[in-house]
Amino acid sequence: MPASDAVDQPDQPWNRRRLRSTNERLLLDRLRAAGSASRAQLARETGLSKPTVSSALAALEEAGLVREAGTHTPERGRMAVLYAPDPSAGYALGIDIGRGWLRIAVADLAGEVVARSDVRNRARTSGALADLVVGTARQVIAGSGTRIEEVAHAVVGTPGVYDEERRRVRYAMHLPGWGRAGLFDRMREELGIPLEVHNDANLAALGEYSYGVGTGSRLFAYILIGTGLGMGVVSEGRLFTGAHGGAGEIGFLPWPGRQKPQTLEDAVSGVAVVESARAFGMTGQLTAKAVFDAAREGHPAATRAVELEGERIAHTVAAAAAVLDPDLVVLGGGVGHSVDLLLRPVRETLRALTPLRPKIVPSRLGEDAVLLGALATALGTARDVVFERRSTGS
Repeated sequence: MPASDAVDQPDQPWNRRRLRSTNERLLLDRLRAAGSASRAQLARETGLSKPTVSSALAALEEAGLVREAGTHTPERGRMAVLYAPDPSAGYALGIDIGRGWLRIAVADLAGEVVARSDVRNRARTSGALADLVVGTARQVIAGSGTRIEEVAHAVVGTPGVYDEERRRVRYAMHLPGWGRAGLFDRMREELGIPLEVHNDANLAALGEYSYGVGTGSRLFAYILIGTGLGMGVVSEGRLFTGAHGGAGEIGFLPWPGRQKPQTLEDAVSGVAVVESARAFGMTGQLTAKAVFDAAREGHPAATRAVELEGERIAHTVAAAAAVLDPDLVVLGGGVGHSVDLLLRPVRETLRALTPLRPKIVPSRLGEDAVLLGALATALGTARDVVFERRSTGS
């Protein structure tokens, strides 16, 4: 008798229910991880008996968690029905709140994005931004053809660190008023969806681990360089957030300023690139993108500003390497999109600073890293929630 079937005859009804639920989840996880399979294949791979597999699949199909996905005819033997998870059994919502853009997407349980919206963040108050999030999320859900009740979980990425006890975000200096208590409680209530909040750099790191260049890395650091500066650390597939959620807030590290003490964020950010370009002689209405574009065309002041930015990023990487010893450092965010110009000065400066030289690569996901990390995190919970709801009939 297979070990997993050894307790097929439990004494108590609740034991039988728990065993059925365990078997059903085992099969569902196998189908989700390795693709469609027949009853016989599932029995071979899980060690469950064929009658147990048939019973569990029937229950999963009745609950709307799996569906028939075609047939397979082996060289010898009868045609077999293949089963696969039903991706439409539930949905997850991902939200990326940035200073310039709000990005929201809905994905089914297979991780396929079924609707998305990217809108400019022109909100001037925290209340207006909360309204924009709720209104846009509702539009995206409606546009996906699903109902809000089918969205099992939502995850928000935001600058700063969410304080669960005080119900507020700390350290989000680039979003005025965003530290006001109760904003996310209000969004939860108005949306009617369970919602959790994470730092944007942390989610970007998870996005790169799940869908980008971080896949397979033992320990890597994602450095988000945009309006501000942040870092997410993924070790063995799990986020490292520290004792109070503040791990990776490298923007607070001190940086020696000429006139007054600065932080690393003052030196390494989109604003810093613009300030350097002005100091080297560029004029007009400048943005970090404009400076990088000018550097590609050979503008001397822009080139010097980009070189300086690369040198400062190298100091950031050196600090991360000394503390974390990552096998990979991913550069992302708005400034990180110009890694083609930055990699040479970063690597050259790093060689002069430290013998610790992790591999440095650009983000594969670009501006979608935070959003995809939010979806990946939301999906992990949504799959559990949907299974519990449907398998218990609640």
